[in-house]
Amino acid sequence: MYEQISSNVRRSYFIIFAFIVLIGLLGYALAEYTGAPELFPLAVVFAIATSTISYYQSDKIVLGISQARPATREENAFLINSVEGLAIAAGIPTPRLYIIDDTAPNAFATGRNPENAVICVTTGLIQKLNRAEIEGVLAHEMAHIKAYDIRLMTLAAVLAGTIVLLADWMRRTMWLDAGRDRRGRGAFSPFVLVIVLAAALLAPLIASLMQLALSRRREYLADAQGALLTRYPEGLASALEKIAADPEPLEAANKATAHMYIYNPLRDYRGWLNSLFSTHPPIEDRIRRLREM
Repeated sequence: MYEQISSNVRRSYFIIFAFIVLIGLLGYALAEYTGAPELFPLAVVFAIATSTISYYQSDKIVLGISQARPATREENAFLINSVEGLAIAAGIPTPRLYIIDDTAPNAFATGRNPENAVICVTTGLIQKLNRAEIEGVLAHEMAHIKAYDIRLMTLAAVLAGTIVLLADWMRRTMWLDAGRDRRGRGAFSPFVLVIVLAAALLAPLIASLMQLALSRRREYLADAQGALLTRYPEGLASALEKIAADPEPLEAANKATAHMYIYNPLRDYRGWLNSLFSTHPPIEDRIRRLREM
C-alpha cells in the first residue's frame, strides 16, 4: 500500500509534466504553421495554469461534469453511515458523499487527497444493489482514496479531456485555414505540415495513454483492499456482477471520466483493440479473484 501511494504521487507529477510538454509542443507546432510565434509562450502559460487549476479544482470539475449533488442524511442515512464506518476502518478522514441521478449502477471517487476526497454513487446503484453489495462498492472506492489513486485518476480525466479539446480545435483551425490565402504569414515546409498534422491527430491517443498510466493493477488492489475493509469479498463480487449485467448506459459518463468508475460505464469491450486500451481489467477476472479470497 505504501509503495502504491508513493508511486501514485510520482505519477501524478509526471502526468502534470507530460501535459505541460504536450501542450507546449502543440503550441509550437501551431505557431510554426500559422506564422504566429506568440502562440508558443501562450500555450505554455495555458498548460501551467490548467495544471494548477486541475490539481486544486479537479474534483469540482469532475463532479460538475457528472451532474452530481451532495447526499443528505435524511435521504441517504445508510450510505453516509457506511462511509463513516469504512473511513474509520481505513484510518482516513470521512469523504464527502455525492449522488448522480442516473438509473445505471456505478460509482467513483475523486479528490486530490484523503482530506479532500469525494465518493460519488448513482441512484441506480442504491436501488439495484443490496446493503452488503453497496458496502463492497464503497469500500473499493475508499481503497482508491487511501492509496491516492483518486488524485492520479482525476488529474488524468481533466488534463486528458483538455488535450482532446485542444487537439480538436487545432484540427478545425487547420481545415479552415487550408482554403485561405497564406500570403504575408510566412512560409513553412511540408515537413512542418506533417509535424502539425501528426501532433493534432496523435494528441488524443497520447492523452488516452496518459490515462492508461492508471494500470489495471490498481483496480485489483482496490478490490483486495476493499474486501479487507468489509471482511466480505462476496459483497463486492456480487456488486460487480450486477453492475456489469445491467444494460442501462450511464448518461453522465464520457471518455475522459470513464476510467474513474468502478466499472467502465461506456461498456465497449468488443474487439481485442478496445480490450487492449481499456483501463479496467476484465470483470470476470476481478470477480474470480474476489471469490478466491
